[in-house]
Amino acid sequence: MHRAAAVTGSAAPARGAVSPAAGIVDGPLPGFHPALKAELNFPLAWGTSPVRDFGTWRRKARTVVEDHLLVPSQDGTPYAPERAEVSQGAGYTRELVTLSLTRYERVRAALLTPHGPGPFPAVLLLHDHGARFDIGKEKLVRPWYDDTRLASAEAWADQYFSGRFVGDELARRGYVVLCADALGWGDRGPVTYDQQQALASNFSNLGSSLAGLMAREDARAAGFLAGLRKVDVGRIAAVGFSMGAYRAWQTAALTDHIAATASVCWMTGLKDMMVPGNNTLRGQSSYYMLHPGLPRFLDFPDVASIAAPRPMLFFNGGLDPLFPADGVRVAYERLRAVWHSRHAEERLHLRTWPDLGHVFLDRMQDEVFSWLDHVL
Repeated sequence: MHRAAAVTGSAAPARGAVSPAAGIVDGPLPGFHPALKAELNFPLAWGTSPVRDFGTWRRKARTVVEDHLLVPSQDGTPYAPERAEVSQGAGYTRELVTLSLTRYERVRAALLTPHGPGPFPAVLLLHDHGARFDIGKEKLVRPWYDDTRLASAEAWADQYFSGRFVGDELARRGYVVLCADALGWGDRGPVTYDQQQALASNFSNLGSSLAGLMAREDARAAGFLAGLRKVDVGRIAAVGFSMGAYRAWQTAALTDHIAATASVCWMTGLKDMMVPGNNTLRGQSSYYMLHPGLPRFLDFPDVASIAAPRPMLFFNGGLDPLFPADGVRVAYERLRAVWHSRHAEERLHLRTWPDLGHVFLDRMQDEVFSWLDHVL
């Protein structure tokens, strides 16, 4: 009897020992993932942190985020812009500008500038993920320079943006617009869906970070925009949809060049997002938004709150399968508490569109545009 128990492993474990069942893999999660989630208390969050001066907290929280990017913050590389493919739109000039956002690579971006002397308000426009890599900046700015990408861009605009190109709409409204490709999209790709995880892994092997690179590049892009002669340095917004929404509030957290932020369809509580069936459990695209170790200190809304009390807008779709309602509610409550603590509730615009999914339709855009006109 005892011998059989030893062979089959059926004997009860000793008191205090961990059951072998605790080590099983539960789909894409370790079997003990509830214990790991329970340990995430986000001790550096405003209101939880022992730091009570908000300015001091902002500096400390930003430093913690920057330390987890694993990409140096002070690049110092000249932008050295080169302009080409100039064309005239309806009341604005379109041009491609190639610049150095880091010392590693030259990046091509679309730059739209309204006619007139300026200075104009400006928008750093940040494209989504969407598992569509042949177009990046072209998702938001009509590619006047490349007929081969136009069909893909128009199909994307039809699917998510009511057929509009958001960048062109903003330029017609009098905003300077800058939109660049993130690594893997458009001129910097295309990667395939299955290559993303290997790309992120190799960044880690090289002591760097895929998500950290994107964060640094976006912050540097904001700095480039702030230095343009026709841009009003005090009126620059970051605007994005989906992954671009994540990039928008992240950029606002990392640089004071951003005066206002509009983030559409990317805000949640981390623990509430990590539920069975959620896309983030697959890995792959999540690596563009994953800073290892950071959740030991801050949740997503805590990072966004580093930008408080500057104006911020967050939209989500009530039918969005990527961001469960509980996670959105948790995040909105956290954000609301921070802006309330700054006596700046009127600068925070939170809205759920109950009949919409993961989209940035024309009626949502119109509200964002009006909000930008007001806060800038």
